[in-house]
Amino acid sequence: MEAEIGIFGGSGFYRFLDNVKEYKIETPYGPPSDKIAIADFKGKRIAFLPRHGKEHTIPPHMINYRANVYAMSKLGVNRIFGPCAAGSLQAHVRRGSFVICDQFVDRTWGRGDTFYDGPITTHISAADPYCPEMRKLVINKCKELGFSLHEQGTVVVIQGPRFSTRSESRWFTKMGWEVINMTQYPETILARELGICYVNISLITDYDVGLEGEEFINPVSHEEVFKVFNENNDRLRTLLYAAIEAITSRRNCSCEESLLTARF
Repeated sequence: MEAEIGIFGGSGFYRFLDNVKEYKIETPYGPPSDKIAIADFKGKRIAFLPRHGKEHTIPPHMINYRANVYAMSKLGVNRIFGPCAAGSLQAHVRRGSFVICDQFVDRTWGRGDTFYDGPITTHISAADPYCPEMRKLVINKCKELGFSLHEQGTVVVIQGPRFSTRSESRWFTKMGWEVINMTQYPETILARELGICYVNISLITDYDVGLEGEEFINPVSHEEVFKVFNENNDRLRTLLYAAIEAITSRRNCSCEESLLTARF
């Protein structure tokens, strides 16, 4: 039971490959969100786990992020794709487009967001939280496929499960941030703590409530998010297939060395 590439499925994205075998993984942090489905694709072993569970029973603030990431590491995964449904904070970031985020702003609280509670003090660098090699790969594949793309962006991660007020959303927009989501933190940092490469693919499903103008007048709804995500699931799968096929076994980034400068 091994895998080299992991995928966390977001809202509306609960399965990826056929002919899978499902495994229940135990971790020191409790159970992951669901059984992990493992399958072969183009000579690579892929592990897939829906963040919210296959029936979407786990809200974002209750996801056991440490268990999810640890389970992937336990399987041998060294690269993780983290697609997610996300809202737009800027008018030019249109619904149905992909944003390959390069930064995040954390507005969550109370989540288990480190594997290192002592006795060794560990300060992981978050300056560039997403793997540059995987970001470049996904960006190139997006371009080759002709998908609407933003090559960089900051995702502000809110606690959930509620959506933002108009005032909060306007604040985020005025700060210049492009994307809003509830699950990107602490997933990427936990992957970094274990030396795993991680890339975010934000699929824009809605416009957040702080945007002004006629087409942005209706507040975001759960139904709208799922509708747009379902309409674009095939494009997301196509992008993931292309990116996974292009991945080579050798990593040419420094993600696996993240602990070298993190400890006293």
